[in-house]
Amino acid sequence: MPWGRLDGLRALVVGGGSGIGLATATMLARDGATVTIAGRTEEKLNAAAARLADTDGLRLGTARCDTLVAPDVERAVEIAAGDTGSLDIAVTVPGGGSFSPILAYDPDQFSREVDLNVRPVYLLIRYAAAAMPAGGSIVATSSTAAAFSTRNLASYGTGKAAVDALVRIAADELGARGIRVNSVRPGLTRTDTTTNLFASDAVRATFLAGQPLARHGEADDQAAAIRFLAGPESSWITGQHLAVDGGHTLRSFPDLLAGTTAATS
Repeated sequence: MPWGRLDGLRALVVGGGSGIGLATATMLARDGATVTIAGRTEEKLNAAAARLADTDGLRLGTARCDTLVAPDVERAVEIAAGDTGSLDIAVTVPGGGSFSPILAYDPDQFSREVDLNVRPVYLLIRYAAAAMPAGGSIVATSSTAAAFSTRNLASYGTGKAAVDALVRIAADELGARGIRVNSVRPGLTRTDTTTNLFASDAVRATFLAGQPLARHGEADDQAAAIRFLAGPESSWITGQHLAVDGGHTLRSFPDLLAGTTAATS
């Protein structure tokens, strides 16, 4: 298969109705894959599919799916596999968590939010891998929060760190079957779910100050990385976590020179 094309491949994008998921589904479809988008809200999925059909002439399948419910995920995989019964690419995007100091979490809330990030990835690996007899690629969406401390986001950071651990274990276990498993670690990216963060000038400035590439991420930035990990261009890459963050993880350590200058001025 020529690099840059996905003709003849079947793909499932969970969380494909908007944001990073929809951008990913669009890129996969433009490169020739037969793509099914899955999510909880059927109306959103249908609207997204109709919009792409009108603007790009792309045809996306849809599957209503609660990412925390095993039979839903299994059914979404079956729909994406279609008559062939096999799947080549599986991507999962959903996750989240609330802002709270670690000692203020309700214990049950903390567990639910960790599960919100980990369980969808486990379920997709569980059912997608079973539909990949000839091998394939599974890509999970993690976060830079998996790599360093994110104060007041303990459930989210814990969940995403667990996602990356699961990715490594799955990559190890499934490699002999020709199934690759990787994750992307987005930095702050403009989507429907980050609207409140982008509304704050102070938050935007704080993130920009910590990024060598001084701009915020867009959904297409993440989608391009997922597309790379999903396709044949990355055929010898597995168990890895690709940070797509403008270099933010490079600057988790404080600028000591700036601190020294301030202290002596």
